[in-house]
Amino acid sequence: MIGPTPLLDCFRRGEIPADMRMLAARGALTPRAYEQLAILVLLVDDRDGGIREAAESTLARIPVEALQSFLARSDIPVGLREFFADRGVFPAEIPPIESDEPLIDTEPAPEAEEEDATEPLDADENRATAVARIAKMGFSERLKTAIKGSREMRAILIRDPNKVISTSVLSSPKLTDVEIESFARMTTVPEEVLRIIGNNRIWLKNYSILTCLTRNPKTPIAISLRLMNRLSDRDLTMLSVDRNVPDPLRIAARRKVVASVSKK
Repeated sequence: MIGPTPLLDCFRRGEIPADMRMLAARGALTPRAYEQLAILVLLVDDRDGGIREAAESTLARIPVEALQSFLARSDIPVGLREFFADRGVFPAEIPPIESDEPLIDTEPAPEAEEEDATEPLDADENRATAVARIAKMGFSERLKTAIKGSREMRAILIRDPNKVISTSVLSSPKLTDVEIESFARMTTVPEEVLRIIGNNRIWLKNYSILTCLTRNPKTPIAISLRLMNRLSDRDLTMLSVDRNVPDPLRIAARRKVVASVSKK
């Protein structure tokens, strides 16, 4: 199921500079499959002629079989299917293998940043190295790293004060539920990151993510109150006495606990 699309939303709002739009148009900025394809479709109408031409060229380079298989997914918006139908590309009849991996990547991540390094650095050394590298990066490099960088890079960039950078981490096809759980627990991430996680039905199927998000004092209160209703009796009781969460949430949890006890 296609959930929130942080990076695509930034493109739609016009928050992405021309150099990064060109990078995406060339297939070198590779978020999750749906976002990548939707961004390319968006860029074929970009105000910059060079970007429009690059986006068209990249779309033409995507293997037709891969594109047809992707379009056969049940969660693909009708508008995207119609765009390619007008170009003579239709969904495959064979059920697709659903994946978030990009359909095309013209600039793979350097080997040093691959997730499966056989001899990883010591954790502290690895983090210090990542912090030092990020400190030297400009906006474009940070955005690219948010999408294609290592797990350690994502853990740092999710706290970036620039909303485009921090939310784009959530568009990385390498992202795991373990990372999402750690982000949901953080009180140092921008509120928008927690809002995006809290509106993603796929991630919220993981109960650990749901509980971390509910107990995070920085989570928007409207989201916390909604998620509170899905907590187990034990976790609801713990929430009702948790002094770290906002008062309205703690009071609402207490009322729910009292109401539950009175029914027994």
